[in-house]
Amino acid sequence: MGLRQAIKLRRERRLRQWRGFRKRRQLHVVADRTAKIGRGDVLLFCTQRNERIRLPYFLRYYRDLGVKHFLFVDNDSTDGARDYLAGQPDCSVWTTTGSYKASAFGMDWLNHLLRIYGTGHWTLTVDPDEFFVYPFCDTRPIDALTDWLDTYDIRSFPAMLLDMYPKGPIDAVPYREGQNPFEIASWFDSGNYMLRKNRAMNNLWIQGGPRARMFFADHPKDAPSLNKIPLVKWERGLVYTSSTHMLLPRGLNMVYDEWGGEKASGCLLHAKFLSPLTHKVAEEMERKEHYAGSREYRAYRERLSSEPDLWTKWSEKYINWRQLEILGLMSKGNWA
Repeated sequence: MGLRQAIKLRRERRLRQWRGFRKRRQLHVVADRTAKIGRGDVLLFCTQRNERIRLPYFLRYYRDLGVKHFLFVDNDSTDGARDYLAGQPDCSVWTTTGSYKASAFGMDWLNHLLRIYGTGHWTLTVDPDEFFVYPFCDTRPIDALTDWLDTYDIRSFPAMLLDMYPKGPIDAVPYREGQNPFEIASWFDSGNYMLRKNRAMNNLWIQGGPRARMFFADHPKDAPSLNKIPLVKWERGLVYTSSTHMLLPRGLNMVYDEWGGEKASGCLLHAKFLSPLTHKVAEEMERKEHYAGSREYRAYRERLSSEPDLWTKWSEKYINWRQLEILGLMSKGNWA
C-alpha cells in the first residue's frame, strides 16, 4: 500500500470515529443494563426498526448460541419493538429518530456503541434477519469459537450472507411471531456467486445468489454485496466503514488465504424473503432511507409483483452447516 493510500485510509478511519462520536447525541437511552456485562461476554449489536414480529426468535437463537448481552438501536419503531426489547433482561436499548441513511445506514450509531461497550469483547454485529452459522454451531457455543480464535490471535471472522427463500410466492405462508423463519424460507442458491478482491480495503467482494439472478440480472454489478465480517474482537479505534462488509484498520479484512488454503468462515442465513416483505418494501420505498436511493427495494417492488417466486429447480434445501461446508460456502479451516 502506497503512502497516499495509507493517508487516505487513516483519514477515513478518523472520519468514521468522529461521525460515531458526533451521532451519539441522536441516541437516547431506553434501557441501560450494560452494568450486567461480564468481562468475557460475547455481545451482539443491532439496529432495528419495526421488527417486533422477528425479535422473539432472533433473541432465542442468539441466546442459544451463547450471546450474553444485546445492544439495540431502535430507529423510531412504531410496532412495539422498542418496548418489547426494553422488557428483556439481557438487552440494552437506545432509540433515535435520526435518519438511517444519514447515519451511514446505522453504522455511525453502532460504531459509537461498539467503542464504548464492545472494546475488549468479541462482538457480533448483525441485522434482525441475519442468523450466524459457524462450524460446529450445532454442538459448540460461540465461546468455543472465540476461544479458538483467541488462541491463534485471529481478531475477525467472516460470514457470507446466504439469502434464504421459500418455495412458492414469498407472502404465501404467513410468518408467525416466534417461529423459526427457516421452516418457511428453507431454500438457497448453492452456486452462481461472483468473487473479486477489493485491493484498496483488502477484503473480498462477493455478489450473486437469488437477488442477483432475479432482481439484478441485467446489471449484476449492482447486486447487493454478500461478504460480511460480523464477528470481531473489538478494540478502541476500530470502525466499520460500509455496513459490516469491511473494517478499518484494513488488516481485519484479510479473512481469506491468498495462497489457496482455507481459513475458517461461516454464513449468515438471511431471512429477508418471507412475509411480511411486501409491507416492508412499501414502507421503505416511502421512507427512502436505504442505499442508492433504495435501489434494491425498487427492484423488489418491480419484480415481486410479477415473479414472486425465487425458487428454481437448482435451489438447494438447507440442512445444516456441514452441508454449507461441502458446497464450499463456508469452512472450518483447521478448527477440529
